[in-house]
Amino acid sequence: MPAENVPEPTKTNGVTNGGGEIITEVEDEEDDLSPDDLSELLAEGTKESHDRAENCQFVKDFLRGRIQRELFKRGTAALYFVYTAMEEEIERNRDHPQFAPIYFPTELHRREALAQDLEYFYGEDWENQVTCSPGTQPYVDRIHEVGREDPVLLVAHSYTRYMGDLSGGQILKKVAQRALKLPSSGEGLHFYQFEGIHSAKAFKQLYRSRMNELEMDQETKERIIAESNLAFKFNMEVFTELEEVGKNIKEEVLDAGFPGHGHGDMVGDVNKCPYYAAKMVASGNTNFACQLAMLLLRHPAGQMVLASWAAAVAGLAAWYLM
Repeated sequence: MPAENVPEPTKTNGVTNGGGEIITEVEDEEDDLSPDDLSELLAEGTKESHDRAENCQFVKDFLRGRIQRELFKRGTAALYFVYTAMEEEIERNRDHPQFAPIYFPTELHRREALAQDLEYFYGEDWENQVTCSPGTQPYVDRIHEVGREDPVLLVAHSYTRYMGDLSGGQILKKVAQRALKLPSSGEGLHFYQFEGIHSAKAFKQLYRSRMNELEMDQETKERIIAESNLAFKFNMEVFTELEEVGKNIKEEVLDAGFPGHGHGDMVGDVNKCPYYAAKMVASGNTNFACQLAMLLLRHPAGQMVLASWAAAVAGLAAWYLM
């Protein structure tokens, strides 16, 4: 990015928009947050949408390690078209006063990473093999509409996608790598790797701080919240489309934690995710608890895990219910 287009760096955060080193620690600003801050309003105003997205069947299956390779490829293609649209509009509006402070192309932009993933899955001619699906097209169209007609709403799309990628996306990366037996070197998963960010926590804190400094009235904030909920809706429509496609794909799906035994309803590598198991047990999901115990008992290593792990789950379950 040309130097003349780079906004003046904020001295207190150690980061230059569009590039520069991200510090690994920033001063804790959570005590300074106000209920009227945009980050707080977005977190509260999108909570229901976030919960619905997390609980749709596609996401639940994904978190359990039940991932069809073909669906993962198609999902990656959908993301490519979404991020291509979003980053085209971000570039078009990078100097907009209500977006420029959160313009971080070097740290956040995902289009090139997704192109690398698609080349891994489809080969060098991947561009001739992938198209924007009917379930993804309305999302792409809306992003372009916003970029042309109401650029401030790009804040909603940027926040919803990038902050999600830096949070839950890192969990999905680990599940996908194990379930699909992807190389440990990262091929097929470049989308989840933010090479320009050394501390996701510090960067998210910085991003929210910048967002809270945007000058806008309450009505504009409410429109951004509404647009963020719309973004969640578009994402769920993509998930629903993938679910429908998956019903017509016959592909062996192995559990990510215990490959080769077909226990697809279990969480991948359960002994590394006691919080999830504790949450399931604490919420009254006795079927999950029984399946989990039976699965562990069928494996010699699992028998040892079960004895030591049960105490941890009990403690975590009690903590979760507090």
